[in-house]
Amino acid sequence: MTAVRQTRQRERLSRDVLTAGALALADSAGLEAVTIRRLATENSVTPMALYWHFADKEALLDAIAERIYSEIVLPEPGGMPWYDELRAVLTAALDALRAHPFAVTIVAPAIMKSEAGLVFAERAIALLRAGGFSPAQAAQTGTFLLCSLVNLVDIEPGEDRRLDDDTRAARLRTKRAQLDSLDPKRFASLRETAEFFLFCPSEDDYFAQGIDFLIAGARGTVPA
Repeated sequence: MTAVRQTRQRERLSRDVLTAGALALADSAGLEAVTIRRLATENSVTPMALYWHFADKEALLDAIAERIYSEIVLPEPGGMPWYDELRAVLTAALDALRAHPFAVTIVAPAIMKSEAGLVFAERAIALLRAGGFSPAQAAQTGTFLLCSLVNLVDIEPGEDRRLDDDTRAARLRTKRAQLDSLDPKRFASLRETAEFFLFCPSEDDYFAQGIDFLIAGARGTVPA
């Protein structure tokens, strides 16, 4: 391959283009499908062509996390109380995470590995500090909040969209049968709420309540 051809290939397969393709693959097939080899195959190149941009799979996953952080549209700082502004910041982050439910598990560990992640972390920590948390408490609370957002998206009740239709239907039948078989005297509350564990009645209500819970928790743990 000539030097000119190599240069053109690197231009065509820019880091941004490859990262976008990797995220699209994660969105459709899950993180386990994202490999250097598969991404190279989908771009009709050898794996070595991708190592120009990513040293290994961990670097590729970090790039995906960076792209998700870059999609967070943070609100402009305003004159709101710290907890209301924090609500807006968490909501913006949740909007970005909800767009990529199959990739959210890599977001939290990679927050300090990109400019976009650092910007989000700085904003959240600064608001917690303004609310009265010490530096250590703000860092810890910020970690709790981010991990909670990830969990809200990752374990959203209802059907697992990562599964094919037949497998999803089979698992749903099994789960329903397990809930229906519970002793009504010992597990009355679980049987009463069984539908929620099978289907999410309203995604918007589910996530809104999650944000309410996080803000209430943050406000309720402000040091005296």
